[in-house]
Amino acid sequence: MKIAVMGGDGFIGWPTSLHLSDAGHDIHILDNLSRRWIDTELGVQSLTPMDSIQERTRIWHAETGRRIHFNLIDLARDYELLKKWLAENRPDAIIHFAEQRAAPYSMKSDRHKNYTVNNNVSATHNLLNALVELQLDAHLVHLGTMGVYGYSTVGAAIPEGYLPVGIETMDGETASQEILYPSNPGSIYHMTKCLDQLLFQFYAKNDSLRITDLHQGIVWGTHTEQTRRHPQLINRFDYDGDYGTVLNRFLIQAAIGYPLTVHGTGGQTRAFIHIQDSVRCIELALKNPPARGSRVEIFNQMTETHRVRDLAEMIAKMAGSEVVWLPNPRKEAAENDLVVRNDKFLSLGLDPITLKAGLLDEIVEVARKFAYRVDRSRVPAVSAWTRDIAATINHDPEGKRLKSVS
Repeated sequence: MKIAVMGGDGFIGWPTSLHLSDAGHDIHILDNLSRRWIDTELGVQSLTPMDSIQERTRIWHAETGRRIHFNLIDLARDYELLKKWLAENRPDAIIHFAEQRAAPYSMKSDRHKNYTVNNNVSATHNLLNALVELQLDAHLVHLGTMGVYGYSTVGAAIPEGYLPVGIETMDGETASQEILYPSNPGSIYHMTKCLDQLLFQFYAKNDSLRITDLHQGIVWGTHTEQTRRHPQLINRFDYDGDYGTVLNRFLIQAAIGYPLTVHGTGGQTRAFIHIQDSVRCIELALKNPPARGSRVEIFNQMTETHRVRDLAEMIAKMAGSEVVWLPNPRKEAAENDLVVRNDKFLSLGLDPITLKAGLLDEIVEVARKFAYRVDRSRVPAVSAWTRDIAATINHDPEGKRLKSVS
């Protein structure tokens, strides 16, 4: 297939592009490189050294003989340019990663909230609008988040997107219906993914677009089969308090002798998936598109759940690290259970990669190799959800800052 990967320079977009190119697909990346600009804004860099997208694709071609094409397009702002590209290239499938992906970044300030909403919602709507205008029947695969469901404990497994409900009718009978699982976003970022859901539902109903929405868990890991092939194909790896995912952050903290930072009680239960499984799931979704005119296909893209404090304790034992308990910058329940159904991907043949010491050792090894690139001042999570919470944040978990003498 000819596949457009929107946001193909990012944390999931790059390994997905390599994986699908390796499988024989014709890959075209559309990206505005905003994630690199955010690194500059935050004064932080990927733990792993990243070449330009042009150099990355050149190395891929040199190693495999296969080309990945790059197009500098901002989906949220360059609607006419996006529409022109789609009209000229008419891809068979589109994978949509082109959204600001960090909940803490989305909560840093009013400016960051505005940016996240304007970028994410406009990018999604511009893409859907263009597909309708061009009468382009491309299968759209969107990377969403488990966070659309929220993390409240209801004592039941979260289904894959749709919830069967009974509604009392005017004559006292009960009518059965399936509705989107009630949204419960925990940040501005998660709210934009909830808005995406509604846009997808409308365009599938109104214009018969074929859409798959992947509600993904927290991604961990460094390498996929393709990123291992050459040092310059390595994926980005975030460790900072805004973009680093919790398990990867714990492993980097262990590697550099930094305390493992657990916020609140550590009783937050989250869904996880290894990066290799993430790209495999996207390929499985591409191979199993919904029929034209059907409702949005929704998959829960995760393989296991863990409580944050359990992860910290496991890694502390493995690495001999100290665990520190800090105020939680997020406004969320101190404890939650999480049971998630992921039957669809398992039925399609996914053999999940689960947490194993060998894979964790691999991440620590990568972290130690590039430890010289770590700015320890960027490790703490300090973006607060409210002004009241901001006053409680610990900016110095290592206790190394100068203290005033009273």
